[in-house]
Amino acid sequence: MQPFWENDVEVLEEVIETDVFNLVVFNDDVNTFDYVIDTLVEVCEHTPEQAEQCTLIIHYKGKCTVKNGSWEDLVPMRNEICRRGISAEVLK
Repeated sequence: MQPFWENDVEVLEEVIETDVFNLVVFNDDVNTFDYVIDTLVEVCEHTPEQAEQCTLIIHYKGKCTVKNGSWEDLVPMRNEICRRGISAEVLK
């Protein structure tokens, strides 16, 4: 019979907490569905289906979180969306 050996393994855990922010796009009466869809595809790298779903939520609910991520990643996207005439904010 072979002896049973138990190996001690040290596990190093490093927890890095990062704040997650939301890029929220708001409804308006100016921009067309197609324009908002194209913007989400180009700026947020959504698939056309994702962009269409978000646009419908924006239309019917008044707003939609279109992307989650770090402040540094979302602010340039927000700025580009706003530059295109669509209302958006980065929120906690």
